[in-house]
Amino acid sequence: MSVQSADKTRAGITEKSTSRDALSSFHSANQVGSGGRDRSNTETVLSVQHVKKRIKRKMIIHDVTFDVRAGEIFGFLGPNGAGKTTTIRMLVDLIKPTEGTITVCGHNVNRDPEQALRHIGSIVENPEVYSYLTGWENLEHFARMQPGVDEQRIREVVELVRLDRRIHDKVSTYSLGMRQRLGIAQALLGRPKLLILDEPTNGLDPKGIKEMRAFIRLLAAEGMAVFVSSHLLSEIQLLCDRVAIISRGKVLAVGGVRELVETHSHMAVWQLEPRDQGLAILQNSPHVQMITNADELIDDSIVAGSGADAIFTEMDEEHIAELVTQMTASGISVKGVTKINPTLEQLFLKMTEGEILE
Repeated sequence: MSVQSADKTRAGITEKSTSRDALSSFHSANQVGSGGRDRSNTETVLSVQHVKKRIKRKMIIHDVTFDVRAGEIFGFLGPNGAGKTTTIRMLVDLIKPTEGTITVCGHNVNRDPEQALRHIGSIVENPEVYSYLTGWENLEHFARMQPGVDEQRIREVVELVRLDRRIHDKVSTYSLGMRQRLGIAQALLGRPKLLILDEPTNGLDPKGIKEMRAFIRLLAAEGMAVFVSSHLLSEIQLLCDRVAIISRGKVLAVGGVRELVETHSHMAVWQLEPRDQGLAILQNSPHVQMITNADELIDDSIVAGSGADAIFTEMDEEHIAELVTQMTASGISVKGVTKINPTLEQLFLKMTEGEILE
């Protein structure tokens, strides 16, 4: 579902531009005033403050608060039933919050939706396109609903999403990834300052995912605020500057990806002989927390490759050496210690108690 402004206009005809021209055009349209000051990382484009949503008598969203700034990629993570999709629908005024405020570029989404939505391009759930039309005809159709979108702008967004070779083919012949790119092109027509993408890499092969990641980074580098909802945690860690983790309608954490991950203790996998004596030392150490649900918190490949006798612990890296020394002095053979660097997935699973992602 794509959400755009509904103002109608006829598309004009101008000369073809290049992808570089398209980015320059976008960049110019996303500056402050006539001075051309870059707003990246300073201006708050989207502000969600104390938002709640009640459906009938059930509170679905509890006091959700976060901001998204210009020039950053913001990830929104949540397991099944967390309230992720409900929140996104409130951002684009598809449903109303029970309490709280949502503003886009200073405009209240509920009180002044026309002005707020003018700054938003979004794909909620799946791109809605007409399969019996060509990609170009789809974009022409949506361009007529927005002021100031002419043929030059259509050419710009087509080249930005790299559909120029297939844009005049019927959408019915497109792959799922191509439909996704066409949906993004549609969302970019109105030169939005906030782009909301729900599962943007859905259906893409590894090469397509890499290209989509590079494309999103390019948009952010030019000053656009990008809000990404995804279940691919490793992709979010590679892509996003900051994230919000939501579970059961509550935001559990908001912060920089590196900042959040680094606050999470490292994990270590121990191979000890005799195992029971080594296990006793680890259990008695004040610096060690035993992991009993490794299959829920650690990648399956690591668990499977560690063997049945492996001992999984959570601890700061600095204490590993002293524990190895203590075990050696006690006659315990340390066959191996494998450090597992913290990941966003481990943090997510720990904070949401192993809930399944959407």
